[in-house]
Amino acid sequence: MSRAGNARVLLERIAAVYAPAALSSSLGAEDMVLTDLIMREGLPVEIFTLDTGRLHAETLELIARLQAHYGLAIKVVRPDGEAVADYVARHGRNAFYGSVELRKRCCEIRKVEPLKRALAGKRAWITGLRRGQSAERAGIRLAEFDVALHVAKFNPLADWSGNDVWDYLRANKVPTNLLHERGYPSIGCEPCTRAVEPGADERSGRWWWEQEGKKECGLHAKEENRDRPYFSGSIAARAVGQIE
Repeated sequence: MSRAGNARVLLERIAAVYAPAALSSSLGAEDMVLTDLIMREGLPVEIFTLDTGRLHAETLELIARLQAHYGLAIKVVRPDGEAVADYVARHGRNAFYGSVELRKRCCEIRKVEPLKRALAGKRAWITGLRRGQSAERAGIRLAEFDVALHVAKFNPLADWSGNDVWDYLRANKVPTNLLHERGYPSIGCEPCTRAVEPGADERSGRWWWEQEGKKECGLHAKEENRDRPYFSGSIAARAVGQIE
């Protein structure tokens, strides 16, 4: 079976076994593959995005194009206004440039807390994570369990390459973020993301002012959150094993 076929089968099983399920979309390339697969199959999977209040105009514009292309009214989840205002008043609007701690606190307010709200009551969280995106993501699996959020987490594109992603997008004429054409392989908040040279590490444009190391915003579980007994014997995990 093709990679797209495997991903489609996994999404179908998630929708059948782990309802209610949701795809958290950054509106990047990988998430557009998953959005297309979900919409083509008419799967009962909620698709939402986190509007941090600092996104590129091109990212926000894609939401309207998704509505026109699929008839998809993507759910938009925003951070708590009081928490954002308090952070800005205490530290400054761009305080995240000052320290890793302040950057992570900004991510906590604008991304992590809204994600928790969006996933409340869900049994499955679907992401566009790939092993090839960074060294920190090299060990991700198709099926994991996020202990902090207490939700089954699925990464249907875990074993896809960047070329696999773009081959699918082009072959199926899927709408994509215009920033990809301008050298942005990975897209986050506007002040925290920049274009990179061709061939550079896919996530090297994220938080580029920080020292090299684990550059994550806190959305995704740590290594110790994988292989939980609660999850390893589930129907979905066994199905994933057949795919892997």
